[in-house]
Amino acid sequence: MPEHDLVPLLHRIAEALERLAPTPAAVNDLDAADAFVWHAEREWLEPVPVVNRVPLGLLRGIDRVRDILVENTERFAAGLPANNVLLWGARGTGKSALVKAVHAAVNDEQQPGALALIEIHREDIPSLPRLLTLARSSARRCLLFCDDLSFDQNDASYKSLKAVLEGGIEGRPGNVVLYATSNRRHLMARDMIENERSTAINPAEAVEEKVSLSDRFGLWLGFHNVDQETYQAIVRGYAAHYRLDLPADQLRAEASEWSITRGARSGRVAWQFIQDVAGRLGKPLS
Repeated sequence: MPEHDLVPLLHRIAEALERLAPTPAAVNDLDAADAFVWHAEREWLEPVPVVNRVPLGLLRGIDRVRDILVENTERFAAGLPANNVLLWGARGTGKSALVKAVHAAVNDEQQPGALALIEIHREDIPSLPRLLTLARSSARRCLLFCDDLSFDQNDASYKSLKAVLEGGIEGRPGNVVLYATSNRRHLMARDMIENERSTAINPAEAVEEKVSLSDRFGLWLGFHNVDQETYQAIVRGYAAHYRLDLPADQLRAEASEWSITRGARSGRVAWQFIQDVAGRLGKPLS
C-alpha cells in the first residue's frame, strides 16, 4: 500500500481506539466551585460557575418560609445541627428559587464559599449513597438539592432515600443536609397511597411505609398560590430591580392580563411576564 494511503488509515485506527478506551475517572474537587451537578453514571460533580437564580430580596409572599429556611441554613453553615427540609406546594410558587437564593445569601453573609450546593436529579436518587461518600470525605459543608422529588407506583427507590436520610448504619454525614422540593407533601400521589391502602393485607402498615419518607425531613415548608396584590408586588419588584420603565398603571394592567391568560398567579408567572416585558423593551435581564 502506498505511504500516502497508509497515513489516513492509521488516523482512523487511532480514533477508533480512542473511542473504545474506557472513560477516564472523573476528578471531584468540592473546592472548585460553590455549586455542582451530580452525574451518577460517571460519579462526577460538575462545577457550575454561574447558578440560575434570583436575589433573595425579589422573592415575595413567602416571608415566613423564607425566614425559617434562612435560619436553618445559617445554622448549618455555622457548623451547628440543622434539619433536612421538604419544600412542598403549588407549582411556580418559588420553592426551588428560594433554595438557590438562600444558598447565595448565606454564602454572602457568612464566610464566602461556606456552603457547596449540589444538585442531584430525581432519577439519580439510587446513587445518593455514593454521593454521600464523596461528601463525607470533604471538610466542606454540602447542601444537597433535589428539585421536584416524587415517587410513582412500583418505584422502590424511596426506600434507599429513607435509609440514607436517617435509618442507615452510617446515617447522614454531619456536613450534609438535603433540601428537596415537591408538589406533594408526602412525595407520592394520593391515588398511589389509596391503592396501597386498598390492596395491602394490613392497610395501615402499607400506608405508613410510604408516608414515613416525608417524616425524614425535619422541616416541612408549605407554599401556596399568591393573591392578586402579592402577585402585583412581585411584578413591581422585578420591574424596579431590572429598571423596566413602564407606567405603573400599564404595568399593573398588563400583569393582570398576563396572569388571566395563564390561569394562575405565582412567582413563576410574574417572572415570565417580566421576561416578556424586557424582551419588548429590548433590555437584558442581567
